[in-house]
Amino acid sequence: MGLLPLVAAIVILLVVALVLSIAFSSKKGERLGGKERKLASKDRGQILKEANRRLAANPKDHKALAALGSLAWDDQDWERAFKSYLTLAETGAGSADVDEFQANARYGIAAFRLGRLDEAYKGLMVARTFKQDDFDVNYNLGVIEYQKKAYEKAVALLKQATTLNPDHMQALRHLGHAYYKIKGYKEALLALRKAIDLEPGDKESLFTAAESYYELGNLEQALKIFTHLRADPAMGPSAALFAGTIHMNQRQFEKAVADFEIGLRHQDAKIDTAMELKYRLAAAYLRSQDIGKAVALLGEIQSAYPNYKDVPSLLAKYRELNSNRNLQVYLIGTASEFVTLCRRITLLFFPKAKIKITDISVQGNDWADILAEVETSKWSDIILFRYIRSQGTVGELAVRDFHARVKDLKAGKGYCITAGVFSDEAKRFVEARLIDLIEKQSLMNVLHTIDTRAKSLLAE
Repeated sequence: MGLLPLVAAIVILLVVALVLSIAFSSKKGERLGGKERKLASKDRGQILKEANRRLAANPKDHKALAALGSLAWDDQDWERAFKSYLTLAETGAGSADVDEFQANARYGIAAFRLGRLDEAYKGLMVARTFKQDDFDVNYNLGVIEYQKKAYEKAVALLKQATTLNPDHMQALRHLGHAYYKIKGYKEALLALRKAIDLEPGDKESLFTAAESYYELGNLEQALKIFTHLRADPAMGPSAALFAGTIHMNQRQFEKAVADFEIGLRHQDAKIDTAMELKYRLAAAYLRSQDIGKAVALLGEIQSAYPNYKDVPSLLAKYRELNSNRNLQVYLIGTASEFVTLCRRITLLFFPKAKIKITDISVQGNDWADILAEVETSKWSDIILFRYIRSQGTVGELAVRDFHARVKDLKAGKGYCITAGVFSDEAKRFVEARLIDLIEKQSLMNVLHTIDTRAKSLLAE
């Protein structure tokens, strides 16, 4: 009987211990569960407070890092998002409770928003090993490759991105520009037209579309866009340069002049673009025979850039032309003006002689042959004159051709005249032949005096 009270006491103690154990475990579970509930709570303040408390105890707490990263991501606070997801990506590698794709993708995108391209590239490439068909990863990687000038890689990534999201304007835009860089002009146009439909105000893409049309030989469409863009503050100078160049190639010189002049009205044009506009405007003036304006422009270019292209030689040539209208006609006048001038020179060639022109023939824009019967008080003969439109060196082959022509026409003598010089070989060829070579200086003498019908110096 004495054992019963003892057994009862032991049983009571065991029951009390079990109850206390259950109660303690319950309270502990409530505390832990409370932490999880706070991190999952919609209350921003609670999430921040609890996450920071947990990170203070453990800087690598994955759930706390994910919670802070998510808040920063939603706020587009890229600096805080970058730090949170960088730590999460590094410490959570291989962990089952971390979404490694999301951690690396967001780390990469946040880095990209902060301009940290190397870190962005690293994060996005790791994310892509987990999932290759994510739009954001492919798009951002494609933009990075574009900025790195790895255009073929950019095309591959951006093409995949636009397959996943066909209406994303920026993806289409970058894809079009990347295609243009690798000379895929047709593909560039397809992407750029879609991007422009989504964002009609994208002048840079419109300009690149025009360049693609130009490269594909669709000059009408290219010219239409370039003309439209001439007034744009940013794209205007380059657009005017393209439009003017197309008009120049089409020999529409007045329109080219208008294009280049519009381009030069932009005060903020880049220096190299402005110089090229002036250079081509000068060329358009020359083709329009407005030499005075051309010389003034060439002088401006030389003052700024003394050795710009062939400006020094052009100035040397056209300053002289600008001072002598007859030399202008001789070298760059129309065919009819040139022939008229050559007739006048022929009729003045022998003072006091009776000269009758019997035949005129023109070889393209290269030279004119004038056959004349010349009679003086002492002799008479048939003479062939060849006027060569060149300021360069005339070689032996050209003189041989002239000699053959003299023989074919049974002329007694020939005079070959140029605004340039003859080569030594050409001069040796005519030494024993009835051909005289007249070079620039002698021609200039008669051109200076022809309007006053002064005595010609050519025959002397």
